[in-house]
Amino acid sequence: MRLKLVLNVFLICLVLGTGPLYAVEAEYFVGNGDVLDINVYENEDLSTTVRVTADKTIRVPLIGEVSVNSLTVSQVSRKLEGLFADGYLVNPQVDVFIKEYRSKKATILGQVRNPGLFELRGETTLLEFISKAGGMMIDAGNVATIKRKKIGKVQEDNITIDLKHLIEEGDTSLNIPIKDGDSVYIAKADNFYVSGEIKKPDSYKLDSDVTVIKAITRAGGFSKIAAKGKVRIIRIIDGKKQVLENVNMDEAVLPDDVIVVPESFF
Repeated sequence: MRLKLVLNVFLICLVLGTGPLYAVEAEYFVGNGDVLDINVYENEDLSTTVRVTADKTIRVPLIGEVSVNSLTVSQVSRKLEGLFADGYLVNPQVDVFIKEYRSKKATILGQVRNPGLFELRGETTLLEFISKAGGMMIDAGNVATIKRKKIGKVQEDNITIDLKHLIEEGDTSLNIPIKDGDSVYIAKADNFYVSGEIKKPDSYKLDSDVTVIKAITRAGGFSKIAAKGKVRIIRIIDGKKQVLENVNMDEAVLPDDVIVVPESFF
C-alpha cells in the first residue's frame, strides 16, 4: 500500500509539472539534425562537434564519414571506438553527448498549460511529456488520445489512454513512450450540474460510473427540505432538451446533465 502511494505521488507530480524529467541519453537514437559532441580521451585534436546529416552520417577527424543510422548514443560511441582502434589509436575512449536535439519531435494539445511542439530528448513517456508541457489544467479530462503515424504509411493509429487508471491506480503499463511525430491531445473533462435543494449546487467533473446518488453526494447531499423522491434530470437528447421525471437514484449521469432536486412542500 505504501509503495503504491509513493508511486501515485510521483506520477501526480509528473502530471502537474513538478517532477523531474529523466532522459536516458544512452538510449536515444540519433537522427537528422542532431548535434553531437564527440570527445576522444587524451586526443583533443580528434574531439569535435558534428551535425547528423539527412542521410544519417557524421564526419569525424581521421576516420571520415561514419553512418549513425539507427544507432543510439552509446552505440555511436562504441562504433567510433572501434573505428579509431582499427589502425589509428590504442585503446581509444570516446564519449558522445547530444548537444542539440533536432531530429525527434511530438506535439501536445488540449488541456495542458503549455501546448505546442516539443523535442523528444531520449525516451520520453506520456507522463513525462505531459509534464514537459507544464502539466494538465484543472479542467482536463481522464482520457489522452495519441495519434501515431504508421511506419511507411500516411494513415494514423489512435491510441486511447485512461489517465485515471494511470495516475490514480498506478497502472504504469499505460505510461507508454512517446514517439517521433506523435500528436497527443487531452480533451476537456465532461461536466454535469446539480441544482435545487442540495448543499453545494455547482458544476462537477464527470468521471466514469457516476450515478444520480453519487452526484448528489458529491454536491453535499440533500437539504432538509429536499423532495428526495422527485429528483429529475434535464438532458439533451438528439439536440433537444428533455426532462426525465422521478429518476432512479442509480440512473447513470451523462455529460451536461442537469440534476434538479425540488423542494418538498409537505
